[in-house]
Amino acid sequence: MITARAFAGKRYAVFGLARTGLSVVRALKASGAEVYAWDDNAAARAAIHDVEFIDLNTASLLGFDALVVSPGVPLNTHPLAARARAAEVPIIGDIELFSQARAELPPHKVVGITGTNGKSTTTALIHHLITAAGRPATLGGNIGLPILGQDALPEGGTYVLELSSFQIDLTQTLDCDVAVLLNITPDHLDRYDGFAGYAASKARLFDMQSPGHVAVVSTATENSSRIGETTRRATFIAATDIADQSAWPSLQGPHNAENVAAAAAAVRALGLTDAEIEAGLRTYPGLPHRMERVAEKRGVLYVNDSKATNPTSTAPALAAFPAIHWIAGGRAKTDELDACLPHLGHVRRAYTVGEAESLFADILAPHVPVTRAGTIDNAVRLAADAAQAGEVVLLSPACASYDQFKDFEARGAAFRTAVGGLPQ
Repeated sequence: MITARAFAGKRYAVFGLARTGLSVVRALKASGAEVYAWDDNAAARAAIHDVEFIDLNTASLLGFDALVVSPGVPLNTHPLAARARAAEVPIIGDIELFSQARAELPPHKVVGITGTNGKSTTTALIHHLITAAGRPATLGGNIGLPILGQDALPEGGTYVLELSSFQIDLTQTLDCDVAVLLNITPDHLDRYDGFAGYAASKARLFDMQSPGHVAVVSTATENSSRIGETTRRATFIAATDIADQSAWPSLQGPHNAENVAAAAAAVRALGLTDAEIEAGLRTYPGLPHRMERVAEKRGVLYVNDSKATNPTSTAPALAAFPAIHWIAGGRAKTDELDACLPHLGHVRRAYTVGEAESLFADILAPHVPVTRAGTIDNAVRLAADAAQAGEVVLLSPACASYDQFKDFEARGAAFRTAVGGLPQ
């Protein structure tokens, strides 16, 4: 794990004991800090035995050096956040603790990636390009293992961090050697003072950088471009920078062109050559649940894009294939599919599922044939019966998963299982 003498003798309150919270407790205790923790879930508390519990919902916060919370705690509405501010106790997350530990780590680089859609793919791709070139690197932040629970990299290593706006909100001092901003579209607006507040959260990744460090900015959305224009050191990239993706089977589609352009710019700033980048792009395996090619049966390709939880993230998937049987639905984040509508010429039939079954069916019926399928299992069976060789059955829900599944991974696994049960 990553530890630091900087934490020794300090008092920390840790709220939330899921995987990241546990890594925080263990790293702080191993560093010689005084740690008090709480989780409202009794089972989570029972899973850890070497920490003192106090109910942080009611206990005084006076005297703590910091309150460490998970990104899921809404800072704008949670009473604990208000109490910490009243007690003048900093509210931070594990990324800020990592930042404070950096001075004691072997010399290294940090790449931070944020944006609304494409963060995970771009982060994983940057990590793959670095490691494929024979250099040490690790993934952290909103992907992979909690960063404090990982071993420190050797000298010359690179920490590649996917950073949500929630994680950036809990971070004050992370000076990324390379910061990457992808597209910005409306999301998580219940946590911010409108869209401007959400965009400002993303922009803070650049605000924390030293003047000599590199900022990579996508021109995919006007909002990201505007932020880049205020950052004099910005390197602007666009999906049109990538002319041909045919040699990279796991990176098809216009959204992946943006991801490739951003990743290539980031690793060039770290010193990788164009030959090293091209070799890495050819061997990138892709991520589960993100345009994942699950199987090909009877000439029909089955693609799991369960991570697409809003219409903006589904639109590029619809643009990526010419003949699609589209499975969509779940718990809707919006009452429209505007971002998807320009690509419906690629859709042979839509199969709607979950809470949004009727909403999406009503939106799509004037444009494409629609079947109200109810569940992913049923949608896969119906799509398999209708699809012809050369066509694609695509799960790209444009919705959250919480109506029928615990998360998008479980939803993607259900799609895989359904596809696995089809005849060859």
